[in-house]
This record gives sequence, C-alpha cells and structure tokens, in this order.
Amino acid sequence: MTLLATRRGRKPAGLAAWEEAPSPAGRVGKGTLLTLIVLAVLFPLYTIVLTSLSSAATVNRVGGLVLVPEGIHFDAYIQIFSDSVVSRAVLVSTLVTVGGTAISLGVSVLGAYSLSRPGSFAHRPLLFSVLLMFVFFPGIIPVYLMVSGLGLKDSYWSLILPTAVSAFNVVVLRAFFMNIPGEIMDSARIDGAGEFRILWRIVLPMSKAVTAVVGLFYAVGYWNAWFNAMLYIDDTRKWPLALILRQYVVDSNPLPTATLGVSGMGHDAPPTLAIKMAIVVIAVVPALIIYPFVQRHFTKGVIVGAIKG
Repeated sequence: MTLLATRRGRKPAGLAAWEEAPSPAGRVGKGTLLTLIVLAVLFPLYTIVLTSLSSAATVNRVGGLVLVPEGIHFDAYIQIFSDSVVSRAVLVSTLVTVGGTAISLGVSVLGAYSLSRPGSFAHRPLLFSVLLMFVFFPGIIPVYLMVSGLGLKDSYWSLILPTAVSAFNVVVLRAFFMNIPGEIMDSARIDGAGEFRILWRIVLPMSKAVTAVVGLFYAVGYWNAWFNAMLYIDDTRKWPLALILRQYVVDSNPLPTATLGVSGMGHDAPPTLAIKMAIVVIAVVPALIIYPFVQRHFTKGVIVGAIKG
C-alpha cells in the first residue's frame, strides 16, 4: 500500500514532509536551480581566466572582461613572473600559509583535546575563556599595540600569531573529540600510554575528517589574509600575495617596489585588466586545487561533529 501510494505521488502514511519522494516537477525544479547556482559560480571564474589569457587587442576591443575566446596568450603571466614582486609575494604567502597552518592546527588540537577532558587542569576557566572569545574581541588598537610592544612589526610572525587560534575551530575540534568513546582511551591508559601518545595514536587517526577541515579553514584564512600585512608590514618585500592583489586590483595603484611591465617582448604588452585578472587567478588557483581533496570531509568533520557536541 505504501509503495503504491508513493508511485501515485501521494504521501505515504507516517512519513514527514521532507521524507516524501520528490515529484517529477520537483526534480526538474531542483535540477534547474542547482544548474543556475553552478553557472553563477563558474561564470565569473570563466571570464576572469579567459580575460587573463587574452591579448591586448582583444581586451581593448571588448572594453572589459572577455566572454568569447580569441586565442590563448600568456603575456600577462610572463610579465607578472618576470618581475620579482609577485614571485616573492607568492613565496611569502606559501611560507606563511604552511607555517601558520601547522602552528594553528597544532595549538588548536592540543587546546581542544585538553578541553574535551573533564578532569584537565583549569578545565572550566579555560573553556569559559574560549567561549568568551565568541562575544568579545580586543579590537585593532590593543592588538596593534601588543604586536608592536613584542617587537613583531615587520616580522612574518605578525602575520601568524595574532590570528593563530580560532575559538570556533577549537570548539568544533572539542565537540568531535568528546564523541570519541572514553573506553578506548581508558584501555590505552591501562596499557601505559600517556596523554600525548593517546592523542597522536588514537584521537588524531579517528579525527582525520575534522582535522582536515579545520586545517583547510586555517590555510584559506592565511592565504587570503591581507589586513594584518597592511597593518604590521612596512617592508614591501615581505608583503604576501593577498596584499599585492589588493594594491594592484582594488586600489588600481602600481606596486611600490617594481613595475609589472617588460619591454622588448616583441609583441603588444597585455593590458592592465589582463594583469589584474592574472593576479586574481594566481591567488585563487591554490584553494581550488586543495579544496576537492578536503570537500568530502566537510559533512562528517564539521556538521556531524558540531551537532553531536
């Protein structure tokens, strides 16, 4: 009876509204909506990449972003990487992202593991301090004074330490760690394992999903961060790629230490718009490469862990 009702499009008895089998019109509507969303996401990326690979004549004729390809030209990328400014900025961003993610992930895992153990040292005050960070933030001026007072100005540490720990990520990790059966850890303690060994050999292997997601959050944050660099880094040779991108794309100002033009290439120099779009592509590509490897962990690592916690 239930199967017959489902085939006829009627709601089976005892099922909630969201458990009903979708109608043909509903499936078509969902497919159309998802297609439009995908196109809305991919179309800007398509135009940016195509414009960065277009010639000066094509961009000047169109007068803006290129929609129809007329040949592939790498002039913009050649000019960008022939100058040391962007190349150095890519290296700085890579080092800051890798080092900052390692530090942030290590501190967050240690903090979340200790807060997930009810009998840990100063458990309640530390947990209250972490939760308080959701409500209060010291502000730009106190943080700037602290960074200056510690002598971190013009140092790469100023790009890492002020944002090294996220309260949200710590809470997500803690919620996941709390759902690991305590019997497993108790059996390890009986066998003589210490807390660090339990964390390294038992907890982390069982938490690969949430650890990968939190690591991606930190990595994307460090890669796209520009505000701390604008505040704390006066030496333009230490600027990360995000600040170079803002300087050249948003402010439309030439870079202070070099010019992105190369003479004697034997053909028309690419327009400014192509160079801007090429820098955007360089900034976006690393995240696009890493994201597919971590995307499958999102539901299990964040949503499930946060709900259970």
